[in-house]
Amino acid sequence: DNLAIVAASDSFCVAFCIDPETVTGQTIYDLDHHHWDLPRLHSLIEATLSGAAEVEAYEMEIETSAGAVRCVVIKAQRLDYGDIHHTRMLVTVIDVTDERENEQRHRELIQTNITLLHEMQHRVANSLQIIASILMQSARKVQSSEARGHLSDAHQRVMSIATLQRHLAGSDGNTVELEPYLAQLCASIGASMIHDHEQITLITAVDPISVDSDVSVSMGLVVTELVINALKHAFPGGRLGHIVVGYAAKSDGWILSVSDDGVGMDEDGARSAAGLGTRIVQALAKQLGAVILVEDAAPGTRVSLTHTAQIARQVVANDEAESAAV
Repeated sequence: DNLAIVAASDSFCVAFCIDPETVTGQTIYDLDHHHWDLPRLHSLIEATLSGAAEVEAYEMEIETSAGAVRCVVIKAQRLDYGDIHHTRMLVTVIDVTDERENEQRHRELIQTNITLLHEMQHRVANSLQIIASILMQSARKVQSSEARGHLSDAHQRVMSIATLQRHLAGSDGNTVELEPYLAQLCASIGASMIHDHEQITLITAVDPISVDSDVSVSMGLVVTELVINALKHAFPGGRLGHIVVGYAAKSDGWILSVSDDGVGMDEDGARSAAGLGTRIVQALAKQLGAVILVEDAAPGTRVSLTHTAQIARQVVANDEAESAAV
């Protein structure tokens, strides 16, 4: 009835620097020069004694007489000895101060690393844009049209990675929202390669979804190569046209595609040549666990990469078979 302490464990007294000789007979509120006399602790004890509640784990802070603030988890429960005239209660106190401090340091470390990662991504993106500008300036200066074309292609490849870095810097660093990423990528390609936007339009039709950052790198490079290829070959002689970059999420995978309404594959054999861009797309498709399909879009051409779990397994099996043959 008077909330007198019957006994306290040695570990409790050591943890809170309390003299064991002074504990028995005091109330819990008298402990450590009344530093345990807290309204929240009163409420917890009274609710437990009345049977209104059973406290499993209540976390609170207690300031000791030494001036230290300890974070504790308290559990209170009535003990039933069959004696209605004498109520006993067990209060378990767990000092979690060190654990909470470690957790806080861990959170701060994670936040610091995230900040450093974003800063690095910004710097990488800036560096890539500088490299892309140098490549474009070089392309304008060279006399060879073939060299100019290769430098322009390299410029777009670097820009696709720079665009990705910008998106990574604004994300959690692990995933990328595909819709704005591909839209910005296509806007960048269009700004440097489409001279008359009324003649050729480049748009995206992408499902709102996030993908792993390494997957987005490969997808961005695939889109860059296919869009460059379409801009080079689909619309000769000032032909009007449209290019659509699409991504559709399926229940068992996804389809990434680039479609145009240009002259088509049959009328332009140069597009079917296995050049550097084609080899890059083939390598990236293998990396993504996808198969490439080239179709007549009537008019134009549609190149798509399809990924499912079954296709990915088959791609891995084929790759292993090729490695074994070599």
